[in-house]
Amino acid sequence: MQTNKPLVIAIMGPTASGKTELAINIAKKINSNIHNIDSRQIYIDMNIGTAKPTAEQRKQVPHFLIDLCAPSNPINLHDFQSIAKLSIEKELKKNKVTILVGGSGLYLQALTSGLTPPAVPPQKFLRDQLYKIEKEERHNLLKFCDPVSADKIHPEDSLRVIRALEVFYATGNMFSKQKNLLPNPWRVLELGLNPGNLIERIQFRTQEMYRNGLIEETEDLIIKYGNNLELLKTIGYGEARSIINGNINYEEALEITIKRTCQLAKRQKTWFRNKHNSKWLNDESALHEALSSIYKVLG
Repeated sequence: MQTNKPLVIAIMGPTASGKTELAINIAKKINSNIHNIDSRQIYIDMNIGTAKPTAEQRKQVPHFLIDLCAPSNPINLHDFQSIAKLSIEKELKKNKVTILVGGSGLYLQALTSGLTPPAVPPQKFLRDQLYKIEKEERHNLLKFCDPVSADKIHPEDSLRVIRALEVFYATGNMFSKQKNLLPNPWRVLELGLNPGNLIERIQFRTQEMYRNGLIEETEDLIIKYGNNLELLKTIGYGEARSIINGNINYEEALEITIKRTCQLAKRQKTWFRNKHNSKWLNDESALHEALSSIYKVLG
């Protein structure tokens, strides 16, 4: 019966909305654990710039799907989904409930909606050629091959643009038409955060990232993986790299990072409202409302 199925609680919302803190507080109350569904926190050595849960936070509640691989060896959505499903199912056998947390909409959808992305392995030669193309030209190429995907994927998101092109050239079919929905073996409760002071939260968190060593972390990434590492285009790292390379100053980098993060948050809010059926929590009583919804589902 449906009610006998284990429960997956998905906490979603734009960047800097407080998802990690809320998830930890919920996990403590219901004796659960947390699965990270953030497309950048899966990478080793990318800590400050991804707002990865701290060591202290991970001591409070077990976190999974963090530090899965090196930035020089990125994984695609299909690979992440396979790894994540195994981890989620393992924990659900023990506890019957787990929490997913993240702002990466497509990654969340792959787990909450039973989305099955195409199992096309990385095409190294093709990727190398696509990386040589300017991002605008690359996105225009995707518009020609797969206008639906091009409309959904931002030109700055090089990894997803290249993945969509890779799938198209490997199969001859559009990436946007190769996703199927299969029912999940668990129930899903979606809870959303969208605080009214989000812009202020973004500004504060960005300032904290720079103060806490974002530039130094970026320097370490360059030393370990090279200045041309694709993931260094990620918000925050891209601006820190520009400081290191002498292209912009600290104040300019901070302003650009805040602006890019606000733009990302806007896109995330649109995605979550259009692609998910989340209960949006009140700013002042988010934990109380979340627990009330969870206990109601658990009975």
